[in-house]
Amino acid sequence: MATEQETAKGVDALIARLRHDGVAAGTAEAERLVTDAQAEAARIVAEAEDAAEKTRIEAKRAADRYARAGEEALNTAMRDAVLTMKSTLMAQFEQDVQRMVSAQMSDLEMLRQMVLELVGRAGQAASVGQGASVILPAEVVGPEAITANADDIQSGALTKYVLGLAQDQLKEGVTLFAASDLHAGIRAQAGEDGVALDLSDQAIAALLMQHLQPRFRAVLEGVIK
Repeated sequence: MATEQETAKGVDALIARLRHDGVAAGTAEAERLVTDAQAEAARIVAEAEDAAEKTRIEAKRAADRYARAGEEALNTAMRDAVLTMKSTLMAQFEQDVQRMVSAQMSDLEMLRQMVLELVGRAGQAASVGQGASVILPAEVVGPEAITANADDIQSGALTKYVLGLAQDQLKEGVTLFAASDLHAGIRAQAGEDGVALDLSDQAIAALLMQHLQPRFRAVLEGVIK
């Protein structure tokens, strides 16, 4: 009887110990699982934050690149626009100078004064036997007058008449001609191989532009930057 009681007590003790050990083991496992889960969650959060930071940095870099590219494109467009404007204004200025010179040098009185000014110099060349010629625009005489007076235009008589010049105003050896390739101004030459002087509207305008262009460009640089 005593033996049976002791056996029963031993069984109860074993059951109690097993229960205690099982609970302790279960608790430890549960704590381990919780710890592992927390660690995994922390790792996932850290990776997500790292990925988010990398994405933010890359997005900022991309935005900066786009901003720089846009700024460079805008600066290039503005620079091209300024250069185009300067080029257009310079071309317009050159056209205006050419037009004003052509208008002035198409005036009959202006041509008359130019011829009289050159006649003395050309006459000096003619006086030594070189001969001299002064070429005027055919437009001054007019196509109808040239057609009707072909002989006179070759001799210079019609040209002198149009300019209102008397024969005694031209020194001996000086001949006036009209040329269709000359639109304004005059050309002169002392003899066939003598000095040629180009006082056409194009030559005068080109000479003026050599003087005026740097100054006009300086004005543009000061106004349009």
